[in-house]
Amino acid sequence: MHISQKCQYALRALLELAKRPRTEPTSVGTIASAQAIPARFLESILGQLRQGGFVVSRRGAKGGFALVPDPSALSVGAIIRFIDGPVSPVRCIAGGGGNGECGFYGRCAFLSMWSRARDAIANVYDTTTFSDLMEAEQAAAGKHRSNYCI
Repeated sequence: MHISQKCQYALRALLELAKRPRTEPTSVGTIASAQAIPARFLESILGQLRQGGFVVSRRGAKGGFALVPDPSALSVGAIIRFIDGPVSPVRCIAGGGGNGECGFYGRCAFLSMWSRARDAIANVYDTTTFSDLMEAEQAAAGKHRSNYCI
């Protein structure tokens, strides 16, 4: 399974918003700069996330975007499914059927394996919250302290 670049940008944008007060909107430029996301593409992604109810927006000089759910209540899996669709290594178990595409549907030796792989991946995504990602980022930053010794 492949996570699209659009989805990766959405995840990074939401992580950036999760690190900021939800009462103060953050500009597209600030998010784009902090997460190295092209601003034009980010505007489109944030619009989609707004329609999904994950962010709110405010216009004006002090406008921008803010995260709606608490970071501890928002899973990575929810965003991946919203942007990219079902989490699945193969189409036949993605929830859209697939029986018309495969001559082995219903008697496939791989079906159990594909299902277990899907469930394992989904479990990782669904049990990882944006609070978890913020903690991981802080831990990673602590491991890579700059050394200014000469």
